[in-house]
Amino acid sequence: MNKQLLGVASDHAGLELKRTLVAELEKRGCVVREFGTTTSDSCDYPDFAHAVGNAIQAGEIERAILVCGTGVGMSIAANRHKAVRAVVCSEPLTARMSRQHNDANVLCIGARIVGIGTAIDIVDSFLGAKFEGGRHATRVAKINLE
Repeated sequence: MNKQLLGVASDHAGLELKRTLVAELEKRGCVVREFGTTTSDSCDYPDFAHAVGNAIQAGEIERAILVCGTGVGMSIAANRHKAVRAVVCSEPLTARMSRQHNDANVLCIGARIVGIGTAIDIVDSFLGAKFEGGRHATRVAKINLE
């Protein structure tokens, strides 16, 4: 698993899964930058997705993991940032392929959708895969409209 700086954030629904993933990542030697939330109080997922998106846009981090109830809200908010290619994954194959073919840099996971074992497998697949470039680079270059 890559030792690069990895951003991690969640809303209240994803807090417990995020905490478990952070502990697992740190145990493996990953450097994690926490973007919130730190409490189970109700909060708004876009605040955390935008904090991560801004950090990616500024070059402070290259990749991130966002956790909310389904992963969808975080993905929608994060994808508003030009430098972000966020993907919701509920199984490892999509996570691996999103890196290899789409150069995804933000993984979104639904804490109400997958269990911890599957979430760890998804993270491993995402972080372990590399963008293949080639014909995929041409396609990725067409994503941004500006």
